[in-house]
Amino acid sequence: MEKIKVGVIGCGSIAKYRHLPEYAANPNVEIVAVCDVLEERAKVTAEKYGAQAFTDYNQLLNTVDTDVISVCLPNYLHAPVSIAALHAGNHVLCEKPMATSHEEALAMIKAAKENSKILMIGHNQRFVASHQKVKKMLENGEFGKVYSFRTTFGHGGPEGWSIDGRESWFFDKERAFIGALGNLGVHKADLIRYLLGEVKEVGAFVETSAKKDTDVDDNAVCILKLENGTIGTLTASWSYVAGGDNSTVIYTENAVVRLEDDPTHSLIIHYKNGEIARYQLDKIQTNEEGGQTTSHVIDHFIDAIQNNKTPLITGEEGMKSLDVILAALESNEKGKFVKI
Repeated sequence: MEKIKVGVIGCGSIAKYRHLPEYAANPNVEIVAVCDVLEERAKVTAEKYGAQAFTDYNQLLNTVDTDVISVCLPNYLHAPVSIAALHAGNHVLCEKPMATSHEEALAMIKAAKENSKILMIGHNQRFVASHQKVKKMLENGEFGKVYSFRTTFGHGGPEGWSIDGRESWFFDKERAFIGALGNLGVHKADLIRYLLGEVKEVGAFVETSAKKDTDVDDNAVCILKLENGTIGTLTASWSYVAGGDNSTVIYTENAVVRLEDDPTHSLIIHYKNGEIARYQLDKIQTNEEGGQTTSHVIDHFIDAIQNNKTPLITGEEGMKSLDVILAALESNEKGKFVKI
């Protein structure tokens, strides 16, 4: 079988630690081109993977024969570059949040349909072993009625992870559009939708309280009401000065279900009758050193292309998760609950 030719646009940390090594590890893939506005970074990356280097994504799209493009750029470029790549005949894997507005997301979905290409958004929470297991248990009705939930994603901020540190685009409102809520919160919006159903209404407080010299948000607390009436909270933060939190707790009729809330057991179920079930499953991905578990995102995307399958996180799914975050921003701005 002929290898799938991949181009990666943006050679920052998410490309360096996720997309590129995971494409390189997939036997069905050949990385043929990389692009970054910083020529040196593009060259070094290209040398490592035996690819062509570019500083202009349009030049890459117009001169190299690619089947797939990964868009690993600042948020404001997600939509225009994804749309250009789709019109150039590529399947596209775009980092999250997929866009900076509902309209942009719709335009991306339209471009994918027009060109009969797959558009997938890089939400990796759905692939976490504990999340997949609980999804099946919920579907089987093992926990009875879901009463409430809380989900959190917090760490010390992207300066410790981004290739550009504190000078990173993450802190520039023009390029980022949104801070912790878009960087971390959108992952949890996607997870809650995946596990528990669609979000109907959002209330939120969104603040910049920990980071200096920036106007992007670094702390957000949201109240979500789902279509089925369940209420819960979603927290996103860049202000955890020690450790991080990527946990979700679901309170149900038959049990309290703790996901990624314990360093050893990624799933702990406290049943109403006093029994406790503990599961040691594949660990959730972290950005810490030594935390380089696979995200499963790349392999899933390539499999979808090869077997003409609909991926787990389509453009439509990415847009619905983005809409939750956009509603949170609107709620904070207007001081009222926002219906989606």
